[in-house]
Amino acid sequence: MPSNDRENIMTATKRLLEEILGANEIEIDDIAAIFFTTTPDLNAEFPAAATRELGWPQHIALLCGHEMDVPGSLPHCLRILMLVNTERKAEQITHIYLGEAKKLKEDKLALSGGKA
Repeated sequence: MPSNDRENIMTATKRLLEEILGANEIEIDDIAAIFFTTTPDLNAEFPAAATRELGWPQHIALLCGHEMDVPGSLPHCLRILMLVNTERKAEQITHIYLGEAKKLKEDKLALSGGKA
């Protein structure tokens, strides 16, 4: 995410939510809760507010928090953990990494010997 301002946080959050839903064929009515985290350098807006702008139902539980401030970690990073009612097995879920966060996936692949 280029900078800590409301517009960037909202745009990035909406894009990530839409990518997660599309890649996993998730229906909004199947979402139980969503946890949003940002690195401490992103605090201009609650990422959860993006769901309201998208018109998502009020009954989805939403929570925002900050990631640990680990020296050398990726700055300006938004993460989403979505709890969904699904018949899919864990290995059938597609995890989405956008922008600079793609480096996190590469690190994950290297640590697992190429298995995401």
